Amino acid sequence: MARSTKEEALETRSRILDAAVDVFHTRGVSQTSLADVASAAGVTRGAIYWHFKNKSDLFDAMCEQFRLPMEALITNSADESAVDPLGQFRSWCLFALEEAVHNPQTRKIFDIILNKCEFVDPEDPIYMRQQECFIKGRMNIQRILRYAVAKGQLPRNLDTELGAVSVQALLSGFLDNWLFKPDSFDLGAHTERLVDLCIYMLETAPPLRKI
Repeated sequence: MARSTKEEALETRSRILDAAVDVFHTRGVSQTSLADVASAAGVTRGAIYWHFKNKSDLFDAMCEQFRLPMEALITNSADESAVDPLGQFRSWCLFALEEAVHNPQTRKIFDIILNKCEFVDPEDPIYMRQQECFIKGRMNIQRILRYAVAKGQLPRNLDTELGAVSVQALLSGFLDNWLFKPDSFDLGAHTERLVDLCIYMLETAPPLRKI
């Protein structure tokens, strides 16, 4: 039986996304054209335009491959009815770092986002989308911290905004430093300790208390 057109379309879309990851990672986002991606995927530019409106749309779809499971995890953590919001948040942080260590495709996507996006135009749709995700991520972290405070898992006088800024900076810093030179330290061996460092900071650091 011949494969359905829908199956073939999904396979083509997946092949384009995989090629985009490889080409963006090798050449950088700004230096990559849709023709480059088409060539790497073994498809025509028309096939790319069938699935994606432009390079920005392709970039966003590439990021969604990782963003969707991440957002599912953090959405569960950011639920006001969560029994253990801090524990769920810890699991979310561990998932993010461990995915970077153990999943080559995710690692490339992180590296593209952190190191291969040469933003020069503040009106660039890709840049604007990255800013949107950055702020959304921080707001989700802050919401989880507020729930953890309400559950008595974190100090009542925790400055949740500054705490969210600090945690986001630490996690992205761990990833950025490791991706820059992976053999400089063993991220996989220290993932739990690094995440627990973030939580310990939230629990004990005097500078994170409300003034």
